[in-house]
Amino acid sequence: MAKLLFRMRHVPDDEAEEVRALLDQHDIDYFETFAGNWGISFPALWLKDESQFNKARDLIDEYQAQRSTRMKAEYELQKSLGQAPTMWQSFNENPWRFVAYFTLIAAVLYFSLGYFLGFL
Repeated sequence: MAKLLFRMRHVPDDEAEEVRALLDQHDIDYFETFAGNWGISFPALWLKDESQFNKARDLIDEYQAQRSTRMKAEYELQKSLGQAPTMWQSFNENPWRFVAYFTLIAAVLYFSLGYFLGFL
């Protein structure tokens, strides 16, 4: 029976490719399920042979630790060079999205706290 190895929802394409390559490199037999056309299915990597689970899990854990260190270093470098995205840059790129999110947050807070604070 197949065993879930790696959830793929919200995983960047480059990370997914690197994980697939890592499993292929170590001859770990897996298959992939996709989110489907509407994005409601369960995208993941599954092991065909459960006896390979510990080896595969160790490889992925080590890879993710290295990736985390690498991504943090890249972010710190961008930050030190002044190239890291800031909230002001995000606002300038798409002010309508920023205003919509802010309005939605304000509405949720208003209706959530209005009853307790007595203004609703």
